[in-house]
Amino acid sequence: MQPTTKWSQFGTLISVFFFWGFVAASNDILIPVFKEELNLEQWQSQMISFAFYVAYTVGSLIYFFISRSTGDLLNRIGYKNGISLGLVISALGTLLFYPAAQQASFGIMITGLFIVGLGFSLQQTAANPLAIIMGDPKKGSQRLSMAGGINNFGTTIGPLLVSFAIFGTVAAGSKGVASIQSIQTPYLILGAAFILVAIIFRFSSIPNKIDLDKIAVEEAEGEEQKVLHRKGPLQYGQLVLGMIGIFVYVGVEVSTASNLPEFMKVHVITADGQPFPTDRIAPFVSLFWASLMIGRWTGSVGAFDVTAGTKKMLRFFMPYLAFGVFLLVNKIAQHDITPFYVYGLVIIIMIIGDILSKGNPARQLLIFSVMGICALFFGMLTDGMTSVYAFISVGLFCSTLWPCIFTLAIAGLGKHTNRGSSFLIMMIMGGGIISLLQGYLASDELLGIQWSYLVGVACFAYLAFYALRAKALLKAQGIDYDKQVSGGH
Repeated sequence: MQPTTKWSQFGTLISVFFFWGFVAASNDILIPVFKEELNLEQWQSQMISFAFYVAYTVGSLIYFFISRSTGDLLNRIGYKNGISLGLVISALGTLLFYPAAQQASFGIMITGLFIVGLGFSLQQTAANPLAIIMGDPKKGSQRLSMAGGINNFGTTIGPLLVSFAIFGTVAAGSKGVASIQSIQTPYLILGAAFILVAIIFRFSSIPNKIDLDKIAVEEAEGEEQKVLHRKGPLQYGQLVLGMIGIFVYVGVEVSTASNLPEFMKVHVITADGQPFPTDRIAPFVSLFWASLMIGRWTGSVGAFDVTAGTKKMLRFFMPYLAFGVFLLVNKIAQHDITPFYVYGLVIIIMIIGDILSKGNPARQLLIFSVMGICALFFGMLTDGMTSVYAFISVGLFCSTLWPCIFTLAIAGLGKHTNRGSSFLIMMIMGGGIISLLQGYLASDELLGIQWSYLVGVACFAYLAFYALRAKALLKAQGIDYDKQVSGGH
């Protein structure tokens, strides 16, 4: 009998996923504001993403060296204690937003974001394996999709709330004036929320210890000795290639969104013939991140213990429920939501991809990577709002790639799972580096903003390769996801 999902513990765990999304997506609103207020170049404004995501790498390196010298950090202090500590570190980073806003200091602000990212690094190292083991490990990718759906609820409302704080309104067509000083209050409130949730975690029923070797045995169907007795995590090919996979996945996700405001200002003209204004971009950034929520709510259906018929219905219901959340939030924000209705047709393409994947993480990674390539080329070959929606749809096809890559990469690592997880979290720096690369190539002297999205095409091409290679590597180690997920979601 397979273990059932521990929903009460899982419900507490996914609260931190919300915070990660809220802060990450809010960065996309800070980028154009600081660029305009401080007269930054496009690549300089991308330092916001760079500082935030490189912090994950620094945090993971700190984790690695501490664990190497004194034993695995999470095994010593416990998983829920590790998440609580990470929340406190992130709270300290939010305090720097107050002097950053007072002095309009770009340096202090990205330092604060860097510290927030350090805390997130420790939180993610602990939280992702916990999500996988809170029930049947074979459904770990679906639980990560569900957690990612909560993450993207944060990414959906984050840009709107930060836009409200900066411009004084989020209503479309408003004449809000950017005010860097107004970011103080929301980030101080966010820091207080970090502390509150840290206390909740400290006294929750979430386990401090997990049996990683047991998970590896449950995953493997045959030659489990190959899985359990390797000397270190970097001796597993699925992890090493998966590290590159996480790097390029986060890279294409972040760079597509963070360069979208600049693309809209250059290539979208309003009805009165003016460039698209910065204070009206927030709902489009919100839709990109809501697209990840749409896909992850769909991908999470397999984690529910319901009948096959119910799962089939949920596969169509969940994406439009998530889309409805996006429309409702923007309606409350007094945006005109009628232009977004057409996006409901794009969602059908994502549903077809989900059906074809049959719950198999390798197959889903391959299908969605190919769809992502098609979306980017469509955006580069068209113009105006057609291009905007094509680039936004990349969020749909990125939506379930994190759980697919993460599940494939740590499958069978056994006692090396924690260190393997920290290596994967380390590679989140791709979000900063690749967005910085695209920002550099977006200059008119090089590719220009539209064709700079070729960077994303290269990222998706690697992910398609990893989907094929990881499946072969795992099968050689006795882990065959084709057999484990027979019957699909």
